[in-house]
Amino acid sequence: MDDERQQHLFSEHPRGYDRRTELGDLRQPLPHPLLLLDEELRAPSPSDYAVPIGLFLVTVFTTLWAGAYQTNKNPFTGAWSFLMNNPAVLWEGMPFAATLLGILVTHEMGHYVLSRIHGVPTTLPLFIPGPPHFIGTFGAIIRMRSPILNRKALFDVGVAGPIAGFVVALVALVFGMQMSRVVVNEATYGMHLGEPLLLQFVSWLVIGPLPEGYDVVLHPVAFAAWFGLFVTSLNLIPIGQLDGGHVAYALWGRRQRTMALAMVPILLALGFAGWPGWILWAGMASLLGLGHPPVLDPEAMLGRTRVWVGWFALAIFVLTFSPVPFFFPK
Repeated sequence: MDDERQQHLFSEHPRGYDRRTELGDLRQPLPHPLLLLDEELRAPSPSDYAVPIGLFLVTVFTTLWAGAYQTNKNPFTGAWSFLMNNPAVLWEGMPFAATLLGILVTHEMGHYVLSRIHGVPTTLPLFIPGPPHFIGTFGAIIRMRSPILNRKALFDVGVAGPIAGFVVALVALVFGMQMSRVVVNEATYGMHLGEPLLLQFVSWLVIGPLPEGYDVVLHPVAFAAWFGLFVTSLNLIPIGQLDGGHVAYALWGRRQRTMALAMVPILLALGFAGWPGWILWAGMASLLGLGHPPVLDPEAMLGRTRVWVGWFALAIFVLTFSPVPFFFPK
């Protein structure tokens, strides 16, 4: 189908169009890989831009605040008092905030751009601001206004975000590790971060082997990059509506549900043995559904390139996954 015909289907219906005909018999081939079930397409309203921009600006502030608060040396000073005592300190959070938001924006724009290329109606990324006591955000989401029922579109939209964000996080990690400090273990305290395989390799490549009894204190850029890798691994878990669920279903069809059923007990075991957050993550993912909704063309061939990209995404998951991402040393 040519682009002009696709645009026509998504811009206005032909004269005499009856939507019941479009929805009446799903066994017949549809004129477009997307089936609009939730709402008709409409012209963007001011709120479609105002809300995402407003949330993004608030998230910029909270991540700046979180980055600045990481420089706080007094554990008895709260985040609000820390900022009110010296508002100019907010700019010290720029390296962390710029890196983290760069990774998240790139991830979400990967989804958004590929959605537009495939004609999938979608919103701009909606960033979720969070408290400044940690990283200042809960990430971002994109709302699809119709289901993706084409196998190639499902794969492209699902895999674009994690790969795009991963590339930015990897570059940031290399630069951040160059600015990180090597200290004796006694100089480190509080919560420690897990070390996925990629972090271990980049640390060895940039810093070199660490002597016994030494550790690395991450620069804010490297800390934000670590979170970028963590978010990437979370999204690539092959469950339901996660990015990994999209990719796994596009690659392996109904076997994706089997993979999801296998991941849940693994996450629960990791939650009881290491980081309890895996229990919450497994529960939330299960509530949203382990399996992926079907596509209309399950027999369509993805092609060799997309299959290789899918295996690359799996490699990213293995390299960025940390079984115990957060822990307090005994």
